[in-house]
Amino acid sequence: MARRTARLSPSAAQSELAVALAALRQELGIAAAFPDDVEAEARTAAAAPIGELADLTGVEFLTIDPEGSTDLDQAMHLTATDGGFIVRYAIADVPFFVAPGGAVDTEARRRGQTLYAVDGRVPLHPPVISEDAGSLLPDRTRRAFVWEFMLDADGALRETALTRALIRSRRQWTYDEAQRALDEGTAPAALAPLPDIGRALLAQEAARGGASLNVPDQEVVLTDTGYDLERRMPLPVEDWNAQLSLLTGMAAARIMLDAGVGILRTMPPSPPEAVAAFRRQTELLGLPWPSGVDYGEYLRTLDRGDPRALAVLQDAASLFRGAGYEAFDGSAPKQPMQAALAAPYAHVTAPLRRLVDRWGLVICESTSRGSDVPEWVRDSLEELPRAMGASAGLAGRLESATIDRIEAALLAGRVGDEFDAVVLAQNTSHTRIQLTEPAVEASVDGIVGTPGEPVRVRLVASTIATGTLSFEPI
Repeated sequence: MARRTARLSPSAAQSELAVALAALRQELGIAAAFPDDVEAEARTAAAAPIGELADLTGVEFLTIDPEGSTDLDQAMHLTATDGGFIVRYAIADVPFFVAPGGAVDTEARRRGQTLYAVDGRVPLHPPVISEDAGSLLPDRTRRAFVWEFMLDADGALRETALTRALIRSRRQWTYDEAQRALDEGTAPAALAPLPDIGRALLAQEAARGGASLNVPDQEVVLTDTGYDLERRMPLPVEDWNAQLSLLTGMAAARIMLDAGVGILRTMPPSPPEAVAAFRRQTELLGLPWPSGVDYGEYLRTLDRGDPRALAVLQDAASLFRGAGYEAFDGSAPKQPMQAALAAPYAHVTAPLRRLVDRWGLVICESTSRGSDVPEWVRDSLEELPRAMGASAGLAGRLESATIDRIEAALLAGRVGDEFDAVVLAQNTSHTRIQLTEPAVEASVDGIVGTPGEPVRVRLVASTIATGTLSFEPI
């Protein structure tokens, strides 16, 4: 699954758009600051001795993250063997720092997840934990849940092990640095197998019938003539890295299902009418989904640099609806699958940034060593779907309203300009269109057209503060 991201460049940070985005946060009631009691408890937890655990500090773990990241949830150490691969995947031990029922826990349950906006993030946990004591920063001994996977040469999972241990990352790599080292053949031994592992896991995904949506990152830039949107295609290393996280989540789901207790990230298969509507949309956009070609295979053939492909990928998200969390204790959910992955799946790889992962890690680690799942976990499982749903709703509103304001900013200097567009849909009140360039969607009154029909419109108004655009037909 892809996450559409946009970030505000320094050139735009002090602009009218930045003011509008700050006002949006206030409107949605989003505040980054933590209450004093939460900060105090977090400082105490961060200063506590890390305790004695299995010592894996001799293993040369490393991290790969976007440039400037400080909340590092995952570290890896990869080994190629004669018959396949060994993947060690370490996840930050957030449960150690968060006392069940304490101030940090209560605030985290209220927040649900770290919120990402173009003008900064609003963290789930106080920075003393999320960006320091709990983060897998380089050259520091850290507690972690260490997953170990034995893979065949084709990426099939043979064995899974999980232990709590002390680790020490050797280096924090950016995606650009890691890709360059892999391309040039200068990557360290612990990183060098990533392309082969990533490609093997992608092949496994294709064989299952799963699909990944990878859309460009976006950056809003303020130029001499107005705003512009620069797109950056994901690097191959980002896809390979994501496959390690998916591998872990699927293994966690299997542990939970076997144990009869856990919380899954589920999504039902798309209904036939939604599939048919998406197929029609691909035809309208000039990139038809051929009959007989698997959905995931079709998405993998799209050229991510083609603006039409971007529109298809955006529209493909309409099939990824109904995602939620299913908590269970005693019997598995009737529908345990995550349809986009074509497998059961659980969130366990981002505990610094997502509430539910803390529960998943504790369940899997307890089960793996043959211990009972803690009572606080069982007692609060049923609360998680509601908490995560509320935070997802807030994140969705933030993202949607942010995109509206960005699009208004992009077109702010072009009032009076004419644009080519295509009709996406029509109802009794308005027609939904998409501009050819930039790929902005908008509603227009006074147009009568069938989906796919080309139209030409004029921009009448663009209001950055509210993210509203007004067009008239020509």
